[in-house]
Amino acid sequence: MEIRSPAKINLFLAVTGKRPDGYHNLITLFCRISLYDQITLDMDHKGIAVSCDHPDVPNDHTNTAYKAAEVFLSRLENQQKVSFPGIHIQIEKNIPTGAGLGGGSSNAASVLLGLNEYFGFPFSSKTLMEMAAPMGADVPFFIFQEPGIGRGIGDQLTPYPEIPNYKVVLVYPKKNISTRQVYKNLNLALTKCEQKLNGLLFKNETFRADLHLCNDLEPVSIGLCPEIPSIKQVLNHHGAEGSMMTGSGSSVFGLFSNGDVARTAYGLLSDHKNWQVFLLDLLI
Repeated sequence: MEIRSPAKINLFLAVTGKRPDGYHNLITLFCRISLYDQITLDMDHKGIAVSCDHPDVPNDHTNTAYKAAEVFLSRLENQQKVSFPGIHIQIEKNIPTGAGLGGGSSNAASVLLGLNEYFGFPFSSKTLMEMAAPMGADVPFFIFQEPGIGRGIGDQLTPYPEIPNYKVVLVYPKKNISTRQVYKNLNLALTKCEQKLNGLLFKNETFRADLHLCNDLEPVSIGLCPEIPSIKQVLNHHGAEGSMMTGSGSSVFGLFSNGDVARTAYGLLSDHKNWQVFLLDLLI
């Protein structure tokens, strides 16, 4: 079974407080983008195994895709009272790692969705999302499969369809950032995105790149990747209606209403030797 596993961007990300379990409460707007890892599921295998062509991705039980297969098959065996053969998961990486794009979370969700289809849909989307939550805060969103506002740690999702069909120019400055380190260095007293949004996105208003882009993690991540402001400046200079870092970084995206302007910007930025640049669509 061949599966395309998409990346995501956060169109806004407000950190609203710290939880007793150590996680942070968020209000974030997720949207998938047309940048994909390729996953192959081979069911003719003994036990669970995972392999990936990227050196930074683990090929063992710590991989989220491995965890997804393990949880799914265990739940299925408990439900149907039979044993199932193993699975080999092959991941071809196109989504940069440590870049705020949710590649590992997407891989886990794609394995859950693929196995659910292979075995005849034994589990509802709600059940898959419950399986997904312990694997990472973004994994339920990729089960959700539509733009959504995430609350809690990002796993409490409601649809948000009011997003224009922007073109996306995504810039990865080839710098990995630790999400754990970003949250560790976050000063909640300095977060401002919840106040900036002021409820606008929760009144069925259309998302606007010039008004609503905000990310409370961006100031912290700039300390770890000083190129982020200059990338935003370049994107805006070349016609983006707004630009922002996604997730905990280090990737930065620009949103363009005009496809020709986006293609021109992509062509100009692609020559930068230290950046990996993509021209993408929002999956809305």
